[in-house]
Parts: sequence; structure tokens; C-alpha cells
Amino acid sequence: MVTDPPSSPESSLGPGARTTLRRQRDRGIHDASVVYAILDAAPICHVGFTAAPDGSEAYPVVLPMVHARLGDRLYLHGAPANAMLGVLATGTPVCVTATIVDGLVLARSMFHHSMNFRCVTVFGTAEIVDDADEIRAASGALVDHVVPGRAAITRPPTASEIRRTRFVAVPIVEASAKIRTGGPNDEPEDLDLEVWAGHVPVSSVAGAPVPDAGVAVSYPR
Repeated sequence: MVTDPPSSPESSLGPGARTTLRRQRDRGIHDASVVYAILDAAPICHVGFTAAPDGSEAYPVVLPMVHARLGDRLYLHGAPANAMLGVLATGTPVCVTATIVDGLVLARSMFHHSMNFRCVTVFGTAEIVDDADEIRAASGALVDHVVPGRAAITRPPTASEIRRTRFVAVPIVEASAKIRTGGPNDEPEDLDLEVWAGHVPVSSVAGAPVPDAGVAVSYPR
């Protein structure tokens, strides 16, 4: 069981009206360091917002994106014509979630099967990023989010590439994390059933790098 660690008011991101956990509250954490760590470890996030691009009836949208964090700002990016970023740039409220699956929880009963996970939900309002230096920093953070240290050995974006990329930032001011660990929570009367129970760890492992044509073995990576 995970409990809420001690935190100071300065490090707390809630709970607010949108981040108050109503079920399994013992798994909820609002400490900024925990929220940041999960965001940094999750390879992708899902961005939810309400769209009405042609002025018709609004409808909900959820899209996967690569993200990056610098301090208390979460960055999303795409082409200037990206419809989602265009909507977010107008100040539309946004919800960003990131989830890491750490294990499969197998119980003696169907009811208590579950997963071990770490997840974060961030609520906020996106801001358009138009400062060139901030865009360069966010670009490096995105590359390093995919492969840590990669930005230092690759060519930085040119002025033309910066103009061809739209960045928005979501200030991380209201967020919550939720974590599950351990095995199943079977009912006492099920403990003697002849069914295997426990948890199966799950992790993502990168395979052997496959070099592009013309890349020497000696090149840094």
C-alpha cells in the first residue's frame, strides 16, 4: 500500500476540485516530486480536450503525444497546422495523463485481477510558446525524454525548423499521481483456492540499436 508522503505546501499540487481522489485514496499522491518523476519516466502522454474546430457542436478528443518537462512546465509540440495544438493555443482547458504499467496482478478471483501502475493526471490551460530560446530548450528536453543525453550530440534546430514547429506549455499547478504496487487483494474465503495468484512484473526494454546507412560504429549515440 502506498501512502501520501510528507510534503510542504510549496511541493504540493493539490488536492484541488479536479484532483481529489474519490476511490482508493490511499494510492493518491500530490507531491510535485512524485508527479514529476512519473511524467519523466512515462514515454508518452495522452492529451484530452474539447474541440469544435469548425464551429459545430463540441466533442471530446484524446490524443497520444510525446511530452517533456522542464521545471513546472509540461511541453507538447507538433506542426503549426496541428489541429489539437491550434485549439490548445486558444486557452482551452486541457487534461494530460501519463501511465506506466509495472505489473500484472493475478488473483484467485476474477474480481480482484488488477495491474500495478504509476499514473499522473495534470489539469491546466495550455500556453503558446513563442520565445525562441524556450523552444530550443523544449526541443532538447523532448529529445532527451526519448533518449537521455541525446540532445547534446545532435544538431540543434535551425531558425527555419523552429518556425515550422509549434510548442505549447501546460503549467503543472494542479496534478495528482496514483500508484499501485504489490500482489492481489483476495478475499479471505478465496485464499485456499487451488489457483495461482501473485503479480508478474512488466517493464519496457530497448532492443539492440540498428544503425542507419552510412553510420560508423565509432559514432557517439
